[in-house]
Amino acid sequence: MAVKAVVRRRVSIALACRTFQSSECCFRYERKLVDENAEIAEWLVKLTSNRRTWGFGLCFLYLRYVKGFGWNHKRVYRIYCELELNLRIRPKKRLKRDKPDALVVPDAPNHTWSMDFMADQLADGRPIRTLNVLDDFNREGLGIEVDLSLPAERVVRSLNRIIEWRGRPLTIRVDNGPEYISGKLMAWAEKMGIHIQCIQPGKPQQNAYIERYNRTVRHEWLAKHL
Repeated sequence: MAVKAVVRRRVSIALACRTFQSSECCFRYERKLVDENAEIAEWLVKLTSNRRTWGFGLCFLYLRYVKGFGWNHKRVYRIYCELELNLRIRPKKRLKRDKPDALVVPDAPNHTWSMDFMADQLADGRPIRTLNVLDDFNREGLGIEVDLSLPAERVVRSLNRIIEWRGRPLTIRVDNGPEYISGKLMAWAEKMGIHIQCIQPGKPQQNAYIERYNRTVRHEWLAKHL
């Protein structure tokens, strides 16, 4: 109203501000956010291009605590949404299944390990496999064995290599793959005094720790590089 009075009625700024009980500083204030907004947008585009798995939370924490910018999170999130940088999450069809057995949480290292295979291919199309081994207690990745083929003998050799520096686990949780139910792996486990715990068929939730680890390996490594 003070601005309209000055423009249309040709009154002084001081008179208009006194009339509408506003300060002259507020009258003369001009927002200086255009350049900063462009800088925020540039940083967000750069971060999401280099870190394709980062959402708004990780981007904001990086800008605040690593780069030291004091931008308000609401402002950064508004620009983040305007740029349409939100991660697209494909909805999954929920199937009604029987409730699986509860996932046991170990209370010490080397109590329970989890193993699982992942598949990918090279740039020339040749398929490869990875054997991921995880300690369920602190989610520590103990080893990733990569090759064109990983039979049971290779699984045993990889486990022996990890045991040399890590120590022997009490239990190794696996799914029902052919490498895990082979006689060679069972004989090795019986000789080492290790219990091979197979999950229920069709219940990957019972191997949730290694499945979550596989997702990290897939998104942060296999899906980002040739």
